[in-house]
Amino acid sequence: MYGNIIIIALFQEIEMTPTIHDLGLDRLSLEERLDIAEAIWDSVSCDVQSATLPESQRKELERRLADSIARPDAVTPWETIKARALARAK
Repeated sequence: MYGNIIIIALFQEIEMTPTIHDLGLDRLSLEERLDIAEAIWDSVSCDVQSATLPESQRKELERRLADSIARPDAVTPWETIKARALARAK
């Protein structure tokens, strides 16, 4: 009996991220859900833009940018990469 009580107590202490159903978002119209998704995306975008990169990541990005400028022939255009990936997926 005590084992069951402990298990129940453990489950009650675990905080889970609320789901769409928990928040009632599944009951909203498509337009309302899209508006909320856009608002969430905008808020995340603002946070990301204001976040600072660690020095090591900033240096790596600068190194990659300098390398792509110095060797433009070593860069593969996105269209080529996408076409290759799609061809492999067939």
